[in-house]
Amino acid sequence: MNSIVKKETEGVKRRHNGKYVYDQLREEILTLQLKPNSQLDEISLAERFDVSRSPVRDALARLVAEGLAMTLPNRTTIVRPFNLQDFSQYISALDLLQRAVTRLAAANCTLADIRKIKEFDISYVQAAKEGDYKLMLEQNKLLHLEIARAGRNPYLVEYYERLLEEGQRLFYLHFDYLAKSTNFENLESDHFELIKAISNKDMDRAEQEAHIHTILFRDRFMDHMRENLVQDISVSI
Repeated sequence: MNSIVKKETEGVKRRHNGKYVYDQLREEILTLQLKPNSQLDEISLAERFDVSRSPVRDALARLVAEGLAMTLPNRTTIVRPFNLQDFSQYISALDLLQRAVTRLAAANCTLADIRKIKEFDISYVQAAKEGDYKLMLEQNKLLHLEIARAGRNPYLVEYYERLLEEGQRLFYLHFDYLAKSTNFENLESDHFELIKAISNKDMDRAEQEAHIHTILFRDRFMDHMRENLVQDISVSI
């Protein structure tokens, strides 16, 4: 088969694959290309991806199961909205899980785990220096996931990943504010103490650094909300 024809055929197969539809929609939800409350219409999406409604339906069901979409009583599926009133609960959950997985990582990590974590940190810093903030956020998520995996508890990893993905959406929600208020070119120290504590198997210090990370994220988001949306707001953990 002609190589060009073969590539085109493989491309068509990917587009007709439910995983392809899911991956595309998931990426657009996490980066806010698909805004909260956006309707996810099976017919329109099937036309867009040039597929039948079945792979679209499968993709939407998976997104709903992961909490990125929701189905309304009238059976309409939408991108799950942000509820500011739930932010305090989100931060509490993130703090507890982030401290737990990081403490476990300090207890159970191997040299191979540390190498992987450091590789993600290098990619994170490099992406920031190059102004590729989308990649920077992705590498940050992957770094923390690798820390969680080093703790050797797959149940915690699964729930932690969902919280990190929600955090990605929240990052994009206030990214303009972060771009103005944060020096993205000087992030070499962002994870230094965290990785150092894990490497030294200092569980107490690792947990403390994880908590500091949560506080930093919370405070930046709250500063954005006070500046742009709500003046009288506070979130404690």
